[in-house]
Amino acid sequence: MWRLFVVLLAGCGAADVGPRSTLTSDEAAAARTACSFTAGTLPGLSLAKDAPLGAQLPIDTLVIIMMENRSFDHLLGGLQRLQPDADVAASDVFNLDADGSKVQRFHQSDYCFDDPDHGWNEVHKQWNNGAMDGFVTVNNADGGKITDGKRAMGYYDETDLPYLHALASTFAVADRSFCSLLGPTFPNRAYMQGASSFGFVGGVLIGDPQLNIVETMETAKVTWHDYYASLPTLATFVDSYAHHTDNTGPFDVFYDDVAAGKLAQVNWVDPELGDAYGAVRNDFHPPGIPQLGDQFLEKTINALIKSPQWPHMAIIITFDEHGGLYDHVPPPTACAPDGIAPVIGANDVQGKFDRLGMRVPTIIVSPYAKPHYVSHHTYDHTSILKLIESRFKLPAMTARDANAEPFYDLFDFDHPALLHPPALPTVTIDAVKQADCDRRFPKP
Repeated sequence: MWRLFVVLLAGCGAADVGPRSTLTSDEAAAARTACSFTAGTLPGLSLAKDAPLGAQLPIDTLVIIMMENRSFDHLLGGLQRLQPDADVAASDVFNLDADGSKVQRFHQSDYCFDDPDHGWNEVHKQWNNGAMDGFVTVNNADGGKITDGKRAMGYYDETDLPYLHALASTFAVADRSFCSLLGPTFPNRAYMQGASSFGFVGGVLIGDPQLNIVETMETAKVTWHDYYASLPTLATFVDSYAHHTDNTGPFDVFYDDVAAGKLAQVNWVDPELGDAYGAVRNDFHPPGIPQLGDQFLEKTINALIKSPQWPHMAIIITFDEHGGLYDHVPPPTACAPDGIAPVIGANDVQGKFDRLGMRVPTIIVSPYAKPHYVSHHTYDHTSILKLIESRFKLPAMTARDANAEPFYDLFDFDHPALLHPPALPTVTIDAVKQADCDRRFPKP
């Protein structure tokens, strides 16, 4: 089916701008909220009539860095001191433990802890119809082993993660950016690539051919590449990955390509995804040491800023899902991507694909990012797709990306105020904590 769809794509980007809507900004936003647009809709028809499109966007190189399993309140817990406009949980928020005692939000001093629960059932219980009060009790029991659910309420600040907090304060951050469904890694990463999980709610790779952004870009001759340290994120769609392995490659060539200005039009940059590293992993996934993730971002972003492609680059830093860690903002409703229902059992928590998942950190790093800016617009992983589609005039793949808002509010496309960004802090790894974490969570 998707092969027929991408054949229909050929030639749709021939016009300089393409078909345009007649909607005002408010009308376009209302239409997207009402889920008015369907699969196949060109971006010019779902955006406002005066919104930039195609080459009108001064972005020629997109870089997508999707890290793992941390919520906004957990990872950017100290952001309000640097960026007062950011919506961060109050210090006195709490969840109740099973015995009725309060577990209050606290500054987490431990840099590694047992991976909190974040499956379909557990996340729905954490959400609890918007009460956001199930994080502690869900995480008290882990596979029959009693663990401390308190860890779900911890957060880090700029003393722990100086680079991430500086990025979020210097460039533009979205404090209403959510993952795409109330569930774990694989279905959320599927939304980042295909605007649907095609019914999957758990850790299943998608083996059957399905339409996704790789196939759409291939047909439109948009160049792309996935640089990976261990596992390519685009392998979520196994069929597409198998057909396009020439567009993926080990991370060791990434920095050379950056320095030489050889990045593709759209690029994914993947850290050490997978469970082969214990605590010494740089993708932020617990029990991974978050300072190593901060260091990965420092090295990667600093190299990109020095690239000859930087003047027309946009970097999207986000996280696939919250990893079972507390956030105080209830996820809003969302457009169901298609007619495919969740593949769940009678004893599972019942639900649909009509609500976003938990809030995750999302930062735009670009010369065109609004400096020291917080966007309160609602985004999810399909906003990444909508930005790609808007820049290269590609049709939507499902109703979810058709009605998604691209990250335009975080940009000032007329004024590259951060062409020469200020110096950012250096990450220093706490060697004592790293050694302790490596001892407690060694490589398998």
